[in-house]
Amino acid sequence: MERVFPRKVLLGVTGGIAAFKAPLLVRALVKAGAEVQVLMTRAAHDFVTPLTLSTLSGRPVLTELISGEGTWNDHVHLARWADVLLIAPLTANTLSKLAHGQCDDLLLACYLSATCPIYVAPAMDLEMYRDKSTHANLDLVSQRGVRIIGPESGELASGLSGEGRMTEPEAIVARLHADLVGNSKLNGKRLLITAGPTHEAIDPVRYIGNRSSGKMGFALAEEAASRGAQVQLVTGPVSLRTDRSGIQRTDVSSAAEMATACKERAPQSDVVIMSAAVADYRPAAPAENKIKKKDGALDITLEATEDVLAWMGRNKPNGQLLVGFALETNDAMANAKGKLERKNLDLIVLNTLADAGAGFGHDTNKVTIIGKGTKVDALPLMSKADNARAILDHIETLL
Repeated sequence: MERVFPRKVLLGVTGGIAAFKAPLLVRALVKAGAEVQVLMTRAAHDFVTPLTLSTLSGRPVLTELISGEGTWNDHVHLARWADVLLIAPLTANTLSKLAHGQCDDLLLACYLSATCPIYVAPAMDLEMYRDKSTHANLDLVSQRGVRIIGPESGELASGLSGEGRMTEPEAIVARLHADLVGNSKLNGKRLLITAGPTHEAIDPVRYIGNRSSGKMGFALAEEAASRGAQVQLVTGPVSLRTDRSGIQRTDVSSAAEMATACKERAPQSDVVIMSAAVADYRPAAPAENKIKKKDGALDITLEATEDVLAWMGRNKPNGQLLVGFALETNDAMANAKGKLERKNLDLIVLNTLADAGAGFGHDTNKVTIIGKGTKVDALPLMSKADNARAILDHIETLL
């Protein structure tokens, strides 16, 4: 199976002869679905051109904390953007700086700011690698959580043969994939995720809808894809975009269109997460032409839309996990638990409009994850991306 690695990779390239492999590494990462931002030390420019790496990554290569145009390259923002920091090749000089907390360039500033997993691929000549100080520095960074890939044995630039050769790019990508994607229980699973509102037509220009932004569903889709899942994202009308590899997007407008799309995809799905805010009612007889304003009241007869979540529960294949969402304004816990049982769900995610920063339109949410029996996990207010991670962690425990 082709390796899929839809992660954001901050790639540090340092000044050793093995930097000639950096273009191959960037290409391998991009081919696997990664977004790659390259950072180069000044010395690395002597071995590979920034233009080559910029062309392959699709992003400008960064070297200085402050560029020649006076632009500050924000190392904190870069470190927070990354899902993983990879330094390859890692020279003995940069290794020493990592081990002793030096911070005299952009790459080192990003390293000290990173909270994501950090990997390094050392590359140096045989005697340099054998030196006790090198091994002491490797031990130091390893004790601090840095994960070391290689080096390998083979022919070296000096003409000698032995340890110190940088691990090949494909093998580095394979290691990252195995560690950060391959160990997820969602890796290779098929997920159906719904997002956003539905719009129920009153006439050709008006509709009944709700305030859902789709942010929670999109966060779930992107996090699931980052764990190696193949995601079918069915979304109502939203302004959001995603170019994350592993997500196939289907846009719908009405509850009926969403029901049709979900019914087509659900039987082949290992996990279904119904996070869309689907309208419960729609106009029974939408007007063919725009309704003109008149004096007095306008009466619109509403009819119930199909309860697609209930349909999912009734027609759930053996082994499929079904997750629903409940937005409540009163008796929240009782209503959510009732919905869990009534619709044959495996998990339900409860949120209310009573909590500041939660519900529609926000980048944050405060949810309670409810399983069958007495399993309840009340989470604090956090970003919807962090909520997505917590929800998928719960799902993984059930797989």
